[in-house]
Amino acid sequence: MKLPDTVLDGLREKLWTLADGLKWATLPDRQKTQYYENWSRDRDIGGVISRYIPDQNVRLYIKDTIMKPYVLDRLEDPNRVRKALGIPLEAGTAENYTKPHGLRLDDGRILCWGLAANWKNLIMAVHERSHLAAKARPFGLVLMYAGGRMQEGPFREMVEDAAKKLKIEKVIWLNGA
Repeated sequence: MKLPDTVLDGLREKLWTLADGLKWATLPDRQKTQYYENWSRDRDIGGVISRYIPDQNVRLYIKDTIMKPYVLDRLEDPNRVRKALGIPLEAGTAENYTKPHGLRLDDGRILCWGLAANWKNLIMAVHERSHLAAKARPFGLVLMYAGGRMQEGPFREMVEDAAKKLKIEKVIWLNGA
């Protein structure tokens, strides 16, 4: 059975607010697993879900239906990326990209953004897209939700050096929701 939309929306809002406070995108998998377990046992979360689906499916429902879209939702907003890169919101967009998120602006600048943990794919996406589009240039890379070693200077210097070698003009490290 499916949860009513109002119930699902309420649980999503509650868990996503909690996730924002936990910096969910930077948590190791083992910590996320513990939260899934705790939420499954919480009467205001798992207890509500278990009214509509079998108890043994509650944890999976929380993980796949409620939390899986969380990070994608937090990464979707191109205006946040434009602001971080100093690009006016009025700047025209010639093309939108997904997987990873990105834009080609009317003036040819290529931007990509995503989880800092996916930095190699993001750098290569900027590079590739700048070569495939006429009059395009590798402009901006926004790495979000850096955790662990990605918060350290030497790691960031390595990433920024790779971006520089690929002629990406700006690298921004952006954390928070």
